Amino acid sequence: MMDRLEQGELIALCQDLLAARSYSGEEKAVADLMIAFMRAKHFDMAYTDEYGNVLGCLRGKRPGRRILFDGHIDTVRADNAADWRHDPFAAELEGGRLYGRGAADMKGAVAAYLFAAERFARLTNRDFAGEIWVSGTVHEECFEGVSARKISAAVKPDLVVIGEASEMNIKCSQRGRAEICLETYGVPCHSANPEKGVNAVYAACRIIDRFRALPPVEQEGMFGKGILELTDIRSAPYPGASVVPHYCRVTFDRRLLVGETRESVLAPLQAVIDEMRKDDPTLKAKVSFTAGEEQCYTGAVIAADRFFPAWRVPADSDFVQAVRKAVCDMGYHPQLTGYSFCTNGSHYAGEAGIPCIGIGPGRENLAHTVDEYIELDELVAVSRYYTAVLNAVMDPAAAID
Repeated sequence: MMDRLEQGELIALCQDLLAARSYSGEEKAVADLMIAFMRAKHFDMAYTDEYGNVLGCLRGKRPGRRILFDGHIDTVRADNAADWRHDPFAAELEGGRLYGRGAADMKGAVAAYLFAAERFARLTNRDFAGEIWVSGTVHEECFEGVSARKISAAVKPDLVVIGEASEMNIKCSQRGRAEICLETYGVPCHSANPEKGVNAVYAACRIIDRFRALPPVEQEGMFGKGILELTDIRSAPYPGASVVPHYCRVTFDRRLLVGETRESVLAPLQAVIDEMRKDDPTLKAKVSFTAGEEQCYTGAVIAADRFFPAWRVPADSDFVQAVRKAVCDMGYHPQLTGYSFCTNGSHYAGEAGIPCIGIGPGRENLAHTVDEYIELDELVAVSRYYTAVLNAVMDPAAAID
């Protein structure tokens, strides 16, 4: 068990991370804190990559598997500080809670696995098999799993634990996410004589109605359906006073299920457009995935299509069962559930096929909220969880509590 001094050190580390503002593209201050901690604690490696992702490694005395603890260090913005009872970057303690932007999403987990990895290595005197890696990924709030591609290429982990909030449960699956764009094209004209043009918005509306009539994809054992929901619509010219719009762009959020591909997701939408063209050969429309581009704090540019796969690790797999047993042996009773939102697991498990689970402190619905917080008891408990994971997979000479 961690003593009071160790618990205080863990809480202080989490406070330092929370006090360092790290909006997407502005993560350097948190990266520097992580590097400083790892160097002070004699990690074998501690560095940042091209994007500014943080990586650290602790090597055991014996050969074995590589396990990666991953969490993102960027947060959504907190520009509405006046609405907060606690300053979003003061890392204030009150009533057994630690408040701040990123507490649950997900600097609490980052602090917990940094602390647990170092403590495990120190108390075992490095007498374990394999390598313990930790990472802090950038731009996850913009591109779930994209910057993680560089991490898995560098580390080549055998197992991954992501620290997204799980209420101390073990997450074995996650719906993915895609952002789909429908574009329609018309012919502009004066709105006093609409018959002389083609209204691109009306064309989009007809297609939207057909899209909404499509039954959502369902999959047994998956958390939720493959929903398609309209999130944005724009026309051109804008403003369009007295002008029939010649262009319309509609954005949809599509939640993905395991095994769905880019082709399988777009195919039914394209089929709707193709069918409508049979009745109206003048219809001009196309569907595609949206793309994004952001600049990292290092100056590098990160860009990707917004397609982030779903994933599932069998609940009866050796990895899941070994971790569950180790956690239960510490007196906890986690459920095996799935994330409803998107995580870096979209890359590790969804793209790279690496066995991945999620374990983190905090409730999922606290992410991105005013007065975001983490329970101090959970912060300490999840660090013990991560120790249990290491006991389960790193074959230490003697288990650590």
